[in-house]
Amino acid sequence: MAPRKPVRSASQTHSARQHGKTATNEKNVLSSARTFFKDERVHFIVGLFLFLAVIYVFVSFVSYFFTGAADFHETNPEKIKNWTGAAGLRIANIAINGCFGISAFCILTFLTVVAFRLMKVRLYPVWKTFLHATFWTIWLSVFFGFTIDRILQNFYISFGGQHGKELTEWLVMRIKDIGTAFLLVGLLVSYFIISSKKTIPFIKKVFKNIFKRKNKNYFHNKKDKQNSELTVRIGDELIPDEWVKRGEEENDDDEDGSGFEVVRGGEDEQNHGFEIINEQIDNIGFEIQKPENDLVNNNRNAKSGDDSDPADPYYNLEKLGKYDPTLDLPHYKRPTLDLLKIYDSDNNVSIDMDEQNANKKRIITTLMNYGVEIDSIKATVGPTITLYEIVPKAGVRISKIRNLESDIMLSLAATGIRIIAPIPGKGTIGIEVPNNAPQVVSMHSVVASAKFQNTTFDLPVVFGKTITNEVFMIDLTKMPHLLVAGATGQGKSVGLNAIITSLLYKKHPSELKLVLVDPKKVEFNIYADIERHFLAKLPDGEEAIITDTSKVVQTLNSLCKEMDDRYNLLKKAHTRNLKEYNEKFVNRMLNPEKGHRFLPYIVVIVDEFGDLIMTAGKEVEMPIARIAQLARAVGMHMIIATQRPSVNIITGIIKANFPARVAFRVSSMMDSRTILDAPGANQLVGRGDMLFSQGNDLSRVQCAFVDTPEVEKIAHYIYAQQGNPTAFYLPEYVGNEGDSLNADAMDMSKRDPIFEEAARLIVASQQGSTSLIQRKFSIGYNRAGRLMDQLEATGIVGPTQGSKPRDVLVQDDYSLEQLLQRLP
Repeated sequence: MAPRKPVRSASQTHSARQHGKTATNEKNVLSSARTFFKDERVHFIVGLFLFLAVIYVFVSFVSYFFTGAADFHETNPEKIKNWTGAAGLRIANIAINGCFGISAFCILTFLTVVAFRLMKVRLYPVWKTFLHATFWTIWLSVFFGFTIDRILQNFYISFGGQHGKELTEWLVMRIKDIGTAFLLVGLLVSYFIISSKKTIPFIKKVFKNIFKRKNKNYFHNKKDKQNSELTVRIGDELIPDEWVKRGEEENDDDEDGSGFEVVRGGEDEQNHGFEIINEQIDNIGFEIQKPENDLVNNNRNAKSGDDSDPADPYYNLEKLGKYDPTLDLPHYKRPTLDLLKIYDSDNNVSIDMDEQNANKKRIITTLMNYGVEIDSIKATVGPTITLYEIVPKAGVRISKIRNLESDIMLSLAATGIRIIAPIPGKGTIGIEVPNNAPQVVSMHSVVASAKFQNTTFDLPVVFGKTITNEVFMIDLTKMPHLLVAGATGQGKSVGLNAIITSLLYKKHPSELKLVLVDPKKVEFNIYADIERHFLAKLPDGEEAIITDTSKVVQTLNSLCKEMDDRYNLLKKAHTRNLKEYNEKFVNRMLNPEKGHRFLPYIVVIVDEFGDLIMTAGKEVEMPIARIAQLARAVGMHMIIATQRPSVNIITGIIKANFPARVAFRVSSMMDSRTILDAPGANQLVGRGDMLFSQGNDLSRVQCAFVDTPEVEKIAHYIYAQQGNPTAFYLPEYVGNEGDSLNADAMDMSKRDPIFEEAARLIVASQQGSTSLIQRKFSIGYNRAGRLMDQLEATGIVGPTQGSKPRDVLVQDDYSLEQLLQRLP
């Protein structure tokens, strides 16, 4: 018989329950305390009171300098004259006389930064402030203790404090006064060298000027001495006096500027020739100019055509230096990592060995039940998925293992598995199984990775982590366009935010412009704050986030015009792509007066592409296809996303021009084949689980999670900095309606009814802008474009200049009235 289990008494059971309740209460108290101290309101209140305390102590310090003498021996609290009372006097006396002296003010500086940081106001990095404050507190204390306190020994204020006094005595006893002075100077210079990169060049310049001045005085004195004693003799024959140059006459008569002089030795020496020295050889400039081959110059001028005239001062690279596009916003700082949230899984990557061993046994058992024997099995644990690589024994057909997918999923009780048979580049078969406790891949963990921070990609996009926990990153310029698809709620919007966040963390506003199309009107609205930094829009666009379908069509056609303009610039510059063109422009080989400019990358991100196809159809598809086919070389890249990956949305034209594709979880295998040309997307587990395809290779990635508050912090961080006056304006585009009426626009007898009013407006404002006419007269864009064509035909404005306003050719109202009277 089996032994009976001991039966607990009622008192033991009651005691166990009480112990359990006590442990639960302790956990609840700790959880509540943790929540309380993490509350932003608590941080703000603590920071506020800390700042008020700093002000109180600051006032007590200042008052101590004026009332400290009177309060020095005062014991009656009512007679204390310190502005903050007895408590303030005691604090000031301890901090100044008892501790660090005047340098105690540095401690208040650090506490001020901490107080504002608790109130979510970033004045300066806390750790840097701590290090600076610590140095100055200690150094100033010792400096004043070494200098002023040794002179004013009986003064009521100790400028170096007790700390400075004792440390000074210790140093002087061991290294004397001169050693202490040298130590203080050395520490101060070392501090400035560590704090600023400009310190070492400044010190070098100072020493260089000192030695240069001494060398100059040395040569000058030597020359004066020789001139005063100059006499020349060759053998026994005296040289006439007019052959000898003395004093100031030497500089006036030495026309050849050789700097040579003829001198003699002592009277006892018999010289039979001239003794010649060059006293100023080190001070004479010597430059060698290498003659250039005429053939090289001709080839260089022919290569860049009219746009590379070497006589143009713009091309003086040594004088002007390389062009820096970031100088438009020189104080712009990229977002910091503390704007992104850190999750527990970022630092604690745990592996559940019980789960892994159980899955291994189930997989082996299932395969053996169906007669499939294997040699080995290996598990690679990722954040969301575990990859089991099995090596089947010889003679086992791969198709037999592939057909067991449903049976393996049943034995593992998994939500969905994916079999890769075989894994490309390996002699193994992969079985991807979801983890029971998936881990969050934070945006902070991938952005802070060394791979992303040290990348040399032109447009780096970091998606997340692979099954092997490696950061997965692509270069958008190599894709060159991206198709994103997935069912609702599977992580598509988070993936788009991850793409935008990656670009914002690596690019300067002068290097990147974004065109955001959001038919849902809520997905990209959080990026409206960065309009003057990163966004591009039409000249007449009220909002940089494009939500209206008609505006989408105009924007896409405007992008096509921008693409054509860029190709014209590349043609003039004799370059093949944007990178070569910008490199020439940075090296000042292209003249901006001839239309050249630095070209930023333009990334067009279209959300809910299926909705646009349903409402606009070919009007949207054709310009997108044209941009996808041609825009790669001029630095324009497209990312389109849809939640309906059907064949009537993702057509053959779209698929042919978007080789890089991202698939989140979809509902059917047909949708997976539409996106990836392969099954697999229907077997994903959702919540950011995605497949990336470029060509024939599929990579499974857990997309990084970036929450809406994190994106808002990044946008607000950029918005708080100085931006451009306006968003980046795309070229004006006049639709088909405007083009069809060009003949009427040239016929002045069929002018627009508001033609004369528009002409007066343009002349009065001296700004030839279509959007100005549209706003002032509340008319459509096409009609305003026709009016501008009529104004150009009559000679009131000049031709279009891309994104710039047209030139106004009529300067005053009198000239305009005469011109209008001559019209039919």
